[in-house]
Amino acid sequence: MLTDGELTDLLKSNDRGAFTEIYNRYWKRLFGIAANKIKDLDDAEEIVQDIFVSLWRRRDDLAGIISLGSYLAISVKYRVIKTLEKRNNAQKYANYYEYVMTVADNSTEEWMQFEELKSQLAQFVGELPEKCQLVYRMSRESGFPQKRIAEELGISEKTVEAHLGKALKILRTRLSQFLL
Repeated sequence: MLTDGELTDLLKSNDRGAFTEIYNRYWKRLFGIAANKIKDLDDAEEIVQDIFVSLWRRRDDLAGIISLGSYLAISVKYRVIKTLEKRNNAQKYANYYEYVMTVADNSTEEWMQFEELKSQLAQFVGELPEKCQLVYRMSRESGFPQKRIAEELGISEKTVEAHLGKALKILRTRLSQFLL
């Protein structure tokens, strides 16, 4: 039976038999480490396979390895960490996406409700008595102060206040009935 050092030297010289011996010697141990941490046997198997593929590809760069078993075990642990981090990021993205879609869904529904309410308000304003409607539109839609409305219409500020109060009372009543 060859030592890890001898197997590493043979692996560096492209010896497929040495690679097979390393694979057979360490596969179960590495799989056990990965499966213990990952809890998903398919992912654990994939991690171990990736480690061996990487070992074969990097066979020329194995000069500083003192213990092949430790090297492979540490490689598995790093792959496990990367896999868990990838899973965690995917879960965060999925949660964020779900949140964004929920917010988007709610905002669309709220926008539609707002548009419906706005339309209903416009209808109710259109049904106000002529003077109330005019005063309301100048105040709320054009943003004129009561003093300016009084000057424009040639009426007193008290009359403007009375028309506005009447309009708001009617609209509140109609909107509360609509919302129920």
